[in-house]
Amino acid sequence: MLVSLSSTMLLTLFFIMLIASGLSGILLLHPRVPLSFVRIHIGINAIPPLISLLALVNTNVNYDTIGPWFLDSLAWLVVFFVLTIGLIIQRFSIRYFMGDYSYRKYFAYFTFTTGAASITWLCGDLRFLVLFWGVTLVGLTILIGLNRRWQVVSEAARVSKRFFMLSWLSLLFAAIWLFQATGQWQFSLALTNENLAQLGTWERTGISLLIVLTVIIPAAQWPFQRWLIESVAAPTPVSAIMHAGLVNAGGIILTRFSPLFNGDIASIILIILASISVLLGSGINLVQVDYKRQLVGSTMGQMGFMLIQCALGAYVAAVIHLVLHGLFKATLFLQAGSAVRHIELSTHVNESSSYLWIMVGRALGLIVGVSFWLMAPVAGYPLISALILGWSLSVSWTQLVALGEGRIGRIVGLSIIGVFAIVYFIIHNLFYEWLHISVNQSVQLPISVVIIVVGLLLLGSAIGTWGARNHSSSIFPALYLWLVRLGEAKLKSVDSHPNYLKHLINTRR
Repeated sequence: MLVSLSSTMLLTLFFIMLIASGLSGILLLHPRVPLSFVRIHIGINAIPPLISLLALVNTNVNYDTIGPWFLDSLAWLVVFFVLTIGLIIQRFSIRYFMGDYSYRKYFAYFTFTTGAASITWLCGDLRFLVLFWGVTLVGLTILIGLNRRWQVVSEAARVSKRFFMLSWLSLLFAAIWLFQATGQWQFSLALTNENLAQLGTWERTGISLLIVLTVIIPAAQWPFQRWLIESVAAPTPVSAIMHAGLVNAGGIILTRFSPLFNGDIASIILIILASISVLLGSGINLVQVDYKRQLVGSTMGQMGFMLIQCALGAYVAAVIHLVLHGLFKATLFLQAGSAVRHIELSTHVNESSSYLWIMVGRALGLIVGVSFWLMAPVAGYPLISALILGWSLSVSWTQLVALGEGRIGRIVGLSIIGVFAIVYFIIHNLFYEWLHISVNQSVQLPISVVIIVVGLLLLGSAIGTWGARNHSSSIFPALYLWLVRLGEAKLKSVDSHPNYLKHLINTRR
């Protein structure tokens, strides 16, 4: 009873402060309110994430259901993540948007979007989940096309709206279908083993396919990546906020609906589309010269990898991935203005020494991977996890140690690998303690399917490495140009010069 009362009080306080931040955003829209009020607005926005952090720390190992709200550690963790990222981006935007015609609207819609996104992940009722997820997508669409004087962003907003509508309708149909089959709107009740046993095979597969369609669109997975490519024209803070529980929302939705997935055709389709997206996203990241388009390609690949984790039943790893990737990618977008630098490549690299260090890294990756495979528990995919761990260590070693300049460079590289390994294991253990009760584990895919997908990823990596080293081959330019074209926006969403500025200047004259 004490835990329930505490949860009720925290939830009530959270909503009160979230409403207060929304009202301050509306107040900021009034032209008579001085622009300096934006700092007070930011201060009010700092309170809801603090409350969510307090709720996360005090959350019971089980969960509390209060009306339409489902309060567990996963919900409060994602709420804290969304609101904290939103707060940081809004603080960054105080100077970034200064002088912009839509200065006031940006902050109001930022608050509107992050607030709706945070409420979405607290919803335990399918109707509320559909409603607030739709509101979140509307807010993101408005942010993308807020500068309507520029035709490019208007076109990007139209493209995003069409894709988001398809995603939202897919979630709506899945919720209605699940209710018709189980008679429950609360997903904690609808997704029990007893209710799921009532679903026919085709019903379960159909609902699962709708959920897959729901998540791959906002995650910009092939063949729905166009909206994210078009959105590059949006302001950089808008691109950053997409990673606050919006682009990476697929991992959360799949985790919530994990009891539905039992290794059937829906899971196989998800892992295939995600694997293709990993290859295409990595290729776009390598060939694009525009920094934001490189980040878009990286996002496609990372979200594909996150969805692969979900398809394999590794939901805790997927949640960790979406949080860390959101923090990392939002930081890169906010640093996009300082990304253009003059980089001098060292011409004094000892190739034989570097090759020796590369081989040492590969041997170390092999040893670590085999050791993990032998010591890991039988549950899960120890072979696949070992392969990923060994491959990641080998790549990190090559970039940070083997290609380091001199002894100092290699020592620094080793230190970075060690620090990041320690930080990752600390974060992984912390998240696992928070989430292992909240996250369900689904039936896993056949190991043959997993091996085929991993082989496809390794084959794609090998082709990319071979093409990079054999520029004279006729395949390389064709592949290069195809990836460049794939990562470019349509002509309607490209403008070499924002001509609306010329019209605006003439109007003011």
